[in-house]
Amino acid sequence: MKIGWFKKVCMVIMCIFVLGVFAGCGNSNAPAPGENQEGTDTAVNSEKKIVLKLGHDHMVSSPFQKSAEKFKELVEERSNGRIEVQIYPAQQLGSSREMIEGMQMGTVEMTLLPTAKFGGFDERLTLVDLPFLFPNEDVLWKVLDGDIGKEIMSGLDPIGIKGLAFYAEGFKALTANKPIHKPDDLKGMKIRTMEAPVIMGQFKAWGANPVPIDFAEVYNSLQQNVVDGQENPLLSIHDMKFYEVQKYMIMSDHAYLSYIMTVSKKWFDGLPEDLQSIISETAIEVAQNHKQLMKDANDTYLKNIKDFGTEVYSLTPEEKELFRKASEPVYTEFRDAIGGELIDKTVKFIEENE
Repeated sequence: MKIGWFKKVCMVIMCIFVLGVFAGCGNSNAPAPGENQEGTDTAVNSEKKIVLKLGHDHMVSSPFQKSAEKFKELVEERSNGRIEVQIYPAQQLGSSREMIEGMQMGTVEMTLLPTAKFGGFDERLTLVDLPFLFPNEDVLWKVLDGDIGKEIMSGLDPIGIKGLAFYAEGFKALTANKPIHKPDDLKGMKIRTMEAPVIMGQFKAWGANPVPIDFAEVYNSLQQNVVDGQENPLLSIHDMKFYEVQKYMIMSDHAYLSYIMTVSKKWFDGLPEDLQSIISETAIEVAQNHKQLMKDANDTYLKNIKDFGTEVYSLTPEEKELFRKASEPVYTEFRDAIGGELIDKTVKFIEENE
């Protein structure tokens, strides 16, 4: 009896020991409390990596490429590698229209393009194109970075695009094969423009013949006298070397070329909230830093153009007033398309904050 009882106790102890071994094996891969879980986190992040294609229309040497690279650096860092930003400069993803339509379909995640390019989708974006609306950059950015800017961007939501931030390029200048001091000097001249109704209407009001030509073809068109002149900020005039084939550059400051960073709403709405916040906040942060980057670059561009031998002339206040008065029909023509209330609100804000 004593031997039988002893055998039973031994068997129970043995069973408990075996069960303990199996339990220990089952938990052998679980990290102990406080143990470094970096390997596990890396695997999770790898599984969730999201590709963000960012397309823009400037060259790799431009401030826009530098800002795009900064955006990439910050987003990838702040998302802990969950987002991979791929940059496509110089219209590598297609024309502006193709990139915009790609965002609507969800095949292009993000773009950085001129607001004028969105005119065919929402005319409110062309408010900035109205000639002589903004007297200086300070008041312009009070408008675009404030409630009016938010209202303008909200117009993109119904077409499947979300506006994130406005980006600076600069006030426009004219280049031509003869001096320009007043609207009458433009009469009969063929001027290359974007295919944007407000911009084309502006030159018609001044007596010129606007000719929409693809940006990549402008240099040859100027060189071969297909057109007599063109308008652009200093960045484009410099990087595309338009000054090589145009003797005169007129600092008219007649309108501002602003850019806007936009994202496919379909793609953006499918992201976790934390990633949405990272993208939105980084877009705004980089846009603010881009202003100084652009200002410094414009100073260099102007010097280089002058050093080349181009005759640079700045319109006097009296000459600008002649152009401003000649531009009044443009406001009447596009009032309904852009929105009379929006125009009036903007004009009033400028008068109060100039």
